[in-house]
Amino acid sequence: MTDIGTGLAETGEQRLRRAAFGDAPAIGERELAAAVSAHPRTRLLAAVLFGARGRYAAAAAILDQLSRGPDPVTAALAGVTLAAHRRQLGGHARARELDGAALLRTEAAGERDRADPDGLDVSGARADALLGLAADNLGLGRLAVARRLAAMAVAGRPGWRTKVRAGWVRAEIELLAGDAAVAVRYAEPAAELAASRAAVRHAIKSDLVLGAALAGCGSPAKRSRAAGLVGAALAEAEKLELWSLAWPAGLLAAELDEAAAERHRSRVTRQLHAVLRQADVEGRRLARASPWVPI
Repeated sequence: MTDIGTGLAETGEQRLRRAAFGDAPAIGERELAAAVSAHPRTRLLAAVLFGARGRYAAAAAILDQLSRGPDPVTAALAGVTLAAHRRQLGGHARARELDGAALLRTEAAGERDRADPDGLDVSGARADALLGLAADNLGLGRLAVARRLAAMAVAGRPGWRTKVRAGWVRAEIELLAGDAAVAVRYAEPAAELAASRAAVRHAIKSDLVLGAALAGCGSPAKRSRAAGLVGAALAEAEKLELWSLAWPAGLLAAELDEAAAERHRSRVTRQLHAVLRQADVEGRRLARASPWVPI
């Protein structure tokens, strides 16, 4: 994937990168709108941010086009991003199809793409596809397959984003397997790395995963720490309007704070209905059919 040619476009991409992967996730509507008609990588970053805000229809319109494009790396990255959005709405089987297709696109790319600091390259796309497939299989109850795929994703020299996301997936695998202590051992380094990178979106998600793992340990002290992490992550996600993170955070908060559980669940219901109003037809269908999405 080639870099953008003009200084103005590079500045736009850098701003979107900071929003997607760094310390400035709040970004104006005008900037997002301008990115929709820009260079493919800039459009990809815009789609990531639309998805983070729960605006799945806007994201899907960009990603569907990019995933059919001639550049295999761009297409693969678009495919795994769309898969992540489908998975966020409970569509694990559909996400698995998209992640599998993206993995095939990375095979066509070979190793020609130069390294990107945030993994927007062939190695990062391949790792994203493998971790996506691991998460898809986890959602379908195939833990052994998920473990193998997650291990494959971190073979070699993974970048920071792969390490963080692998920590999430591996922690979630162990939680589903019933071993919260092992889940903490995966989730804690992911949270530390995301914080050290000042990657706000990734830090919020990392704290939610770590909070879930700590809560599963059964210790009152760990449960108290989990409640603090989840409460702070929920407040940050809502402040930044990251609705793809806010509603799962609300469900976790409801489990950890019985006194406020009904309030949290009511808020989650409102958030989910707002998200589904901004989803495309397939996204709404997947959410309504999923046992994972409480609508």
